[in-house]
Amino acid sequence: MTDRPAPVTGHPAPAHDRPTPTTDRPATGRTTPEPDRPHDLVGIGIGPFNLSLAALAHNIPAAPDDPRPLAATFYEQRPAFHWHPGLLLDGASLQVPFLADLVTLADPASPWSFLNYLRTRDRLFPFYFAERFHIQRAEYDAYCRWVSEQLPGLHFGHQVDAVRWNTERALFEVDFTQLDPDGEAEALGRAYTRHIALGIGTEPFVPEPLRPLAEAESVPVLHSADYLRHREQLLAADHITVIGSGQSGAEIFLDLLRARPEGAENIHWLARTQAFAPMEYSKLGLEHFTPDYSRYFHALPETARDELVPRQWQLHKGIDADTIAAIHDELYRRTLHGGWPHATLTPGVHVRTAGRLANTRVELHLEHTQQGTRTRLTTDAVILATGYRERPLDAILGGLDPYLSRDASHRPRIDDQYRLVLDRAVTGHVYVQNAERHTHGVGAPDLGLAAWRSATILNNLTGTTPYPLPERTAFTTFGLTPQSSKIPAQAPELIPLTQSV
Repeated sequence: MTDRPAPVTGHPAPAHDRPTPTTDRPATGRTTPEPDRPHDLVGIGIGPFNLSLAALAHNIPAAPDDPRPLAATFYEQRPAFHWHPGLLLDGASLQVPFLADLVTLADPASPWSFLNYLRTRDRLFPFYFAERFHIQRAEYDAYCRWVSEQLPGLHFGHQVDAVRWNTERALFEVDFTQLDPDGEAEALGRAYTRHIALGIGTEPFVPEPLRPLAEAESVPVLHSADYLRHREQLLAADHITVIGSGQSGAEIFLDLLRARPEGAENIHWLARTQAFAPMEYSKLGLEHFTPDYSRYFHALPETARDELVPRQWQLHKGIDADTIAAIHDELYRRTLHGGWPHATLTPGVHVRTAGRLANTRVELHLEHTQQGTRTRLTTDAVILATGYRERPLDAILGGLDPYLSRDASHRPRIDDQYRLVLDRAVTGHVYVQNAERHTHGVGAPDLGLAAWRSATILNNLTGTTPYPLPERTAFTTFGLTPQSSKIPAQAPELIPLTQSV
């Protein structure tokens, strides 16, 4: 069910050769707040979730007593919007309906909807006759890029370096580096804002045994995020191993299988899960991706939440049934003239260690979890379809660490309005997007909740209701009694270790 945004980063630029600071200045043609007026909102990262927030923030009032439009600006290190470019395989579809665009489930009349995008491209009638409820990923990427190119207040080529709380001004300071087209530091800047929205996304996860090989340029071990860029090189390898049982692993295995000659496929597909399992896609199962379930999950005790998330892997880490059918059809087709394809599919296996052979080959030491047996697999290329992990917030929020409230596992606490729980001395809010699975459940990275979460944030931030939201969104009643969040909006007052002015 989950389709995640492409990684975005806000890492510091090198300390050497840093340019002279500048004031907060927008890209050419972008609007900016009045000179003495701080931003109402600064977004860090421009993936689909912060892009959704920016689209819904466009032209809404800043506050009940302030009719001026909300002053919002967003910074992104990359030079332009791109969503999972390494996985935009021909024919690959989103796992959510097209209604899960940036805005529709909060504001169907928004000019930033997918249907309006089609209208501006004179493609409404072709889409109507195509009868597609699930669009291709490449089309979703193009739609988001269209929004990013039309929407004011977005600043690409801007790397956020640090965030601090200025106690004298009662505002957040956001330091950034403006980058040139080659990614080199061009100028420094600082923005002041009442609130922040973190949308720094996820990053590719590489299992520990394979990290040294993935970091070595001479060894063909790469994450699925880079698949298309290296596809031709991979197809030239004699033997290929795909690791990972989710949708990305399945799509890459199928793509390789279709491209390899019959009788010489030489592909091995490994997975830790006990089966290449279909994703839970029943109507009631999908209600785990509703606001109702997010509220229920948030109100559970921390220990219950931590136990629950790993058990729900099939809600978002399984394989689309059509993809499973296509893989089986392709394997079956290759048996029509006798014999079996040279393709091995082995679930229930994990990689214990890995090493290099003869500089270019890779040896994987495998263990079967049920049998307790071990073996070795020699291969010429490895594709790690091992998913993504939330980017740590600590690097970018180091300046706010004295004010942060953390749970028993040292993770930031996040309240039911998607705000970091901060010391009461900080009067502004830091909202988070796709960094709250430990507090809000499996729906955190799901595109279907993007517009609803953005609307929740904007309703809270403005103190008004620019986007009325439904009271009920699921037929399932989660829990015996209605529960409210047990995490307060603000933590008890803490004594900051440091103060920034």
